Amino acid sequence: MNGGNDPLHGKTLAMILQSLVDYYGWEKLGAKINIRSFNHDPSIKSSLTFLRKTPWAREKVEQLYVRSIKKLNK
Repeated sequence: MNGGNDPLHGKTLAMILQSLVDYYGWEKLGAKINIRSFNHDPSIKSSLTFLRKTPWAREKVEQLYVRSIKKLNK
């Protein structure tokens, strides 16, 4: 199977982050996942740089995306 039930299949980290920011906004996102790049002068670029270097933070973002997917698609 190609991707099957994997909600992250075909999604880039940039797409995932942009969806979460669009839905929650930086403030709420920073409250849900306490990452400096979300809470202090946030930007997609700085956050992506951090997330690409930090596996635990990327995992938290991906998990939040998977949990939020139904809300994001409304």
